[in-house]
Amino acid sequence: MPAIDRATSVSVVIPALNEASTIADVITAIPRDVVDRVVVVDNGSTDETAQVAEAAGATVIHEPRRGYGAACHAGAQAATDADILVFLDGDGADNPREIPLLVDPILAGQADLVIGSRERGEREPGALLPHARFGNWLAAQLMRRLYGLQVTDLGPFRAIRRPVLQALDMQEMTYGWPTEMMVKAAKRGYRVLEVPVSYRRRAGGKSKISGTLRGTVLAAYYILGTTIRYAFGD
Repeated sequence: MPAIDRATSVSVVIPALNEASTIADVITAIPRDVVDRVVVVDNGSTDETAQVAEAAGATVIHEPRRGYGAACHAGAQAATDADILVFLDGDGADNPREIPLLVDPILAGQADLVIGSRERGEREPGALLPHARFGNWLAAQLMRRLYGLQVTDLGPFRAIRRPVLQALDMQEMTYGWPTEMMVKAAKRGYRVLEVPVSYRRRAGGKSKISGTLRGTVLAAYYILGTTIRYAFGD
């Protein structure tokens, strides 16, 4: 792997909603020889997520508009000094120690957007539920057919060059945010690379997507709808 270029600033954005039991461990596991700043976006938590994250060394901002995309967008807007943005969840399922796997291809000039694939990596039993795997498979198949994008997963663990994210003009403030990022990048000719990452069962709390029927249905609606819509528009 190439050495981290310290002239390149890397910020991590963590959207968080009621992750007080896990957020500190996620933050402390982030390799600080790679990452310059950690931004946690409190998306309306009713627990002590914000206080715990701040005590663990993160910059905490508050985004009152509910929505995964809204939280990610707010975090990206706050990390104004970053050349590379890394997004990961605050529930402990992603492994922050693997951040270099996503950042290094960008530093090496091989990619503009790097997606961490849970399908290609090692998964802890029960970490990725069957309906989530099916949804990912279906969306990945659509992306291949509609955009020629060779991916296996739409995982939240990803890294992107900041100028690319700005150029994508993200509009989806919902669960469709990761999908919009991928399909717009493909349509506009940016280099999208997928790398294997490990995936664990969430360390605490309840999933906002697979943990409820409503969350699962909404995620499927936004992900598939976004995948199809951008094939025939901007």
